Order: sequence, then structure tokens, then C-alpha cells
Amino acid sequence: MSIISNTIIAFSMSMDAFAVAIGKGISLHKPSLGYAMRIGLIFGIVETVSPIIGWSIGLMAGGFISSIDHWIAFTILSLIGAKMIYEGFHKTEIELKQEHKISVLILTAIGTSIDSMAVGATLALLEANIWLMASIIGTATFCMSTLGIMMGHYLGTKAGKIAEVLGGLSLILIGTKILFEHLNLPSV
Repeated sequence: MSIISNTIIAFSMSMDAFAVAIGKGISLHKPSLGYAMRIGLIFGIVETVSPIIGWSIGLMAGGFISSIDHWIAFTILSLIGAKMIYEGFHKTEIELKQEHKISVLILTAIGTSIDSMAVGATLALLEANIWLMASIIGTATFCMSTLGIMMGHYLGTKAGKIAEVLGGLSLILIGTKILFEHLNLPSV
């Protein structure tokens, strides 16, 4: 996979965390950069580990499904992308009185990283460098979550929804590109 595809996947995976961080930022009164970075670090670490777990699962199943792996990658990325687009259009307004305890933040980070686990399984099928991808995804999530916390007060919930829709569209396009490449069709 190209560096452009890797970067698009990484930022797409960080959009859920970005949307949540904007919501948390909305509920904070002028958060400090240090506090935003601590929240970003929690989200970044969880988002780094999740694709590695998914990749491990994908490696175990890879031999059984190698003849249809491109269809699986396309389906998984398209479903995750469609889910993100749906949530971007249909989520209710982010609750302003959110908890900021570490346990709640970790659970929230795990919730936003489930998609990354599925993408990790897909990356195993594509024989991608998981260590590089996990690092890029984790770094992108750290940056986007930190930015989301800091900007949440100013942006409001609409920006989080737009980011989630764009992330979903990106995943669908990458899944389509993978499918087209494996079927020897002109790439999108």
C-alpha cells in the first residue's frame, strides 16, 4: 500500500476519536494543551494496539480466505465507512456533561477503536506492515484527539459529524481501490 493510502486510512481511523474529542472539548471550559495531550495519548495508545490485535486475528484466518481476501477487505472497509457516514448524519447531539475520568476515557477510546481492529484484520490479508500502520494510526489519533479537545469549544458538534462522514467516504474509496487492483480493473 502506498504512503497516501496509509495516511488516508490512519486519518480515517482517527475520525471517530476526533468526533468524540470535539464532544469532550465542548464540555470543557478552555482545556489546557497538557490535558488535551493526555486525552490524545489515551486515544492514540488504544488506537495503536487495536489494529495489531485485528491483524493477529487476520493472520490466523488469512490462509483460509486468501482467494477472496480482496472482497473481504472491500466489504469490511465499505461497511465501516458506511457506518461512519450513517453516524455522521444520524448521531444525536453530543452530550455536554460527559465524564472525564480515566476509566471512562479508556472505555470511550476502546469503543472508537473497534473499527481499527477490523481494519487491522484487513491489513493482515493485504500483507501490510502492521507496525508501521499501527504507528501511523496511533499518531494520527493522538494528534486528531488532542486537536479535537482544543478546538471542541470553538467548533461545536457539526465539525465532528463532518469529519466522521469524510473518514467514512475515504475508507469506502480505499476498499474500492483494493478491490479494483485485485480484479485488475482501472483503479479509482
